[in-house]
Amino acid sequence: MSITRITTSLRQQDLHPIGSVANLGATVEAGDVQAFVRGTFGGPTDPVSAGYFGVTHGTFRMTYPFNEQATVVQGSVKLTDVAAGTSVTYNVGDSWFVTQGTEVLWEIQSDFFVKHFLAVVDK
Repeated sequence: MSITRITTSLRQQDLHPIGSVANLGATVEAGDVQAFVRGTFGGPTDPVSAGYFGVTHGTFRMTYPFNEQATVVQGSVKLTDVAAGTSVTYNVGDSWFVTQGTEVLWEIQSDFFVKHFLAVVDK
């Protein structure tokens, strides 16, 4: 058993680069949005996982492949629920929950954005 501290002092080089968000099934709408990760629990194919997810400045659209609770640890993002047409801007310390299957437009407003997430896949 262990406790993992969720930190706000991450640097881009503390995360593992995984390339364009398009590699994750997202559609890039503006910029060259590069993604970075660092796991804190489980792995990307596990039904439950947690970790840091970072991206560079830009805009992309994706449909969530899991349910997610996330908290901003660096930067700022504007998220739009595409079906509902509602947008909210999130800054450091802000959190959200999104359900699997929701299409979300991500507008990264800072040079670099990082969230810590807990993801659960519906069966």
